[in-house]
Amino acid sequence: MCNPKTVTDNTFDIKLEDHFKLYILLRDKITFESELRNNGIEFYSGQKEQPIIDGGIRYFLLNSDRPKIDQIIIKNEIIANTETITVSDHRDDKKVMKLYLYVAGIVIAIMILIGVIDRFF
Repeated sequence: MCNPKTVTDNTFDIKLEDHFKLYILLRDKITFESELRNNGIEFYSGQKEQPIIDGGIRYFLLNSDRPKIDQIIIKNEIIANTETITVSDHRDDKKVMKLYLYVAGIVIAIMILIGVIDRFF
């Protein structure tokens, strides 16, 4: 692991340098920011300027830190998007599909039970 340097959170000066924007989902915010601090990567979060964070919290990061940031994202399995590339989280889709199948199974079982009870009574 790298020796962390002192990092100033939300350094606005990053927006004035050669930077890129990355959108991180709210659920990954703590992990992502913690890893940025541990690796001595300065960042600027546009969360206060961003009233709607459905697409993720916008981070401004230096282009020179891109390789470290890529490793952080891969290692921690963080879903990250840019303004031009959007990645969906298929883990959530699988959970929704399992829930849908579970509920459908219960409904079918209740319908069969009602049909059986109706025949005998």
